[in-house]
Amino acid sequence: MADASDPPILAQSAPAAPAPVPRQQTIALVDDDRNILTTLSIGLQAEGFATRVYADGGTALKALLDNPPDLAIFDVKMPRMDGLSLLQELRAHSRLPVIFLTSKDEEPDEALGLALGADDYIAKPFSQRLLVARIRAILRRSELARAEPEAASPADLPDPVIRGRLMLDPARHQVVWDGKPVSLTVTEFLILEAMALRPGVVKSRNQLMDAAYSDDIYVDDRTIDSHIKRLRRKFRAIDPEFVAIDTLYGAGYSFTDG
Repeated sequence: MADASDPPILAQSAPAAPAPVPRQQTIALVDDDRNILTTLSIGLQAEGFATRVYADGGTALKALLDNPPDLAIFDVKMPRMDGLSLLQELRAHSRLPVIFLTSKDEEPDEALGLALGADDYIAKPFSQRLLVARIRAILRRSELARAEPEAASPADLPDPVIRGRLMLDPARHQVVWDGKPVSLTVTEFLILEAMALRPGVVKSRNQLMDAAYSDDIYVDDRTIDSHIKRLRRKFRAIDPEFVAIDTLYGAGYSFTDG
């Protein structure tokens, strides 16, 4: 029996579980200019990202496939394997989000980069703030596309959008045209979805920007036009007669299939 003089025994609550530590997102930088690699790496690390740097496309390709980061940034002009070739090889195996760094006089390269599957491009010289904003926007869209099917029960998932020969499944980020799958980036998917949800209704470039980019991101008209060209090219690769995306010059774009 406990003596009356003994101190009272106090019930002890279990220690609170430590708060989960957010996963640090990793950005891969590929550029043959060491000064640019150093500057970008320091700037992105200051924003909370981990970085990996690669000075040539060949080394980068193996690393990106063996140990994928969350996003990669490629310079276009590099010796041996340039950014366009690197993206083409990468897209044969991976949907990793990619941003291109281009010079103002490289417009054909920008268009080709988007056609090959780049998610965005930024022309040099650019501000660190703009680059970080673009990175965060693409990472948010990419994470939502991956997480939604896992987080929701089947009853909560949005229904596929069916418009003629188009089947667009937002929950699984899947697009099928006339029974054949079409591989789209997150940005392309959001632009197509915005048009397909209201078939025949012309969407202005600003409306498509709002659908595909967050409010704090500015892109110019040429970016939306490039995405539309890329969408058409991908659909025509499986259906040469594809004409479902219409252009109303001066107004915008619409989706209509039969």
